[in-house]
Amino acid sequence: MKKSFLTTVVAGLLTITACNATPVNSEIKMNISNQEKAIALLNSIETGDQTAISYVNPVKYTQHNLAVGDGLAGFGAVLQALPKNSAKVNVARSFTDGEYVFTHTDYNFFGPKIGFDLFRFEDGLIVEHWDNLDDKSATPNPSGRSQIDGPTTVDDLDKTDENKTLVANFVDSILVKGQFDQLSAFFEGDFYHQHNTVIADGLSGLGQALEAMAKNGIKMVYTKNHKILGEGNFVLSISEGSFADKPTSFYDLFRVENGKIVEHWDVMETIIPKEQWKNTNGKFGNL
Repeated sequence: MKKSFLTTVVAGLLTITACNATPVNSEIKMNISNQEKAIALLNSIETGDQTAISYVNPVKYTQHNLAVGDGLAGFGAVLQALPKNSAKVNVARSFTDGEYVFTHTDYNFFGPKIGFDLFRFEDGLIVEHWDNLDDKSATPNPSGRSQIDGPTTVDDLDKTDENKTLVANFVDSILVKGQFDQLSAFFEGDFYHQHNTVIADGLSGLGQALEAMAKNGIKMVYTKNHKILGEGNFVLSISEGSFADKPTSFYDLFRVENGKIVEHWDVMETIIPKEQWKNTNGKFGNL
């Protein structure tokens, strides 16, 4: 029978503390990449793999999911509360940008969900985590796309910085400032694959969705971009704002091709009221 993850966390902490962590950490850093460690930790939610906990710094782990307590104890407590054998994890995409690893995952985590996770590493160990989760749609969007399908291969590594700049400018000028007259600088005509659950492909699909929201008095507002991360042709933007007058965290993943945005995935998450926070680190803390 599998040990509970919380039991594994406690046992792992005792083992690492007793060994001063040095031999374990040295072996970890030599044999596995940070990206592989992040994926292993996510997969352990389903598998209960005890090795994965050794990829987390046991005395320095800051949690930014506001519904989860800080540190390893908070992480373990949430997993302990999962219904037995209910968790499923399928990491569809993963990327590395310096000390950060970010992933795009299809979950069953207290119900079917799609999520982005962001991990920060120091000396080969995970020391910080941010995420955005939303319910998984049971049906395709108007163009027949899901929230997770589409290309996964990283290309154009030599264009990472160029692509990050393109997306940063798009987020600032279009999403934050609403300068829609500049749209043509970021897209190749109406060619644009969309994975948002209610929006069709193309700029025309985006325009129709925004028009429909306006008719129903629904506003989507981006007020601040906190982070741009990327690897090759994939760039992630982390922003805050509001949707339908509720404080919202926006994670937008873009695929770039030949200097234009050609594909988009996103997760919007309503930020829970401060009185419900289980840690004080902030949804966007340290970004």
